[in-house]
Amino acid sequence: MERPRSRLPLALAFLQALVIAYFPPATPVSAGPLAADVIQVFLSPNGGAAEAVVRELGNAKKEILVQAYPFTSAPIAKALVDAHKRGVKITVLLDASQREDRDCPADFSHNAGIPTYIDDRHAIADKGIMIIDRTTILTRSPDFTKGALERDAEILLVIKANADLVKEYLACFKDHLEHSERYVGRD
Repeated sequence: MERPRSRLPLALAFLQALVIAYFPPATPVSAGPLAADVIQVFLSPNGGAAEAVVRELGNAKKEILVQAYPFTSAPIAKALVDAHKRGVKITVLLDASQREDRDCPADFSHNAGIPTYIDDRHAIADKGIMIIDRTTILTRSPDFTKGALERDAEILLVIKANADLVKEYLACFKDHLEHSERYVGRD
């Protein structure tokens, strides 16, 4: 009777392919010679995630859409204000809990003159995306907070030149913006 062959090597090869596909190295990776998609992966802490966010915000020319639970990272907040001062159109969409925080991110962006909205339709609106110039997506496991970017083990993806994915993220942003209320500051 012939012994069944182990499927372990095949399973390990498949697992390795998945890991490479979903967690490529921190250098830009192309899906092929004709593909325009570029995905960069940054880790935190000490893996360049915070610096990547600040760099991408600094490269913005026309528009930045931010959908976040919180953002309390001072370098990211400064990069948003700097972009706003350069004339980049910015819209910030935050979770409802953020208007109640002592160091309220909604107050910060609103007071900087950046249109700020609150998504209070959900128990928690824990998105963490930025869409820059409708060509670049930043999506993350960490919140855009000091702690997440400086202490926690997190991952940030920077996805460029993927028009179909940008369209999906824009549709999500628009959907949440439509049911959100404009933040007008604390009374």
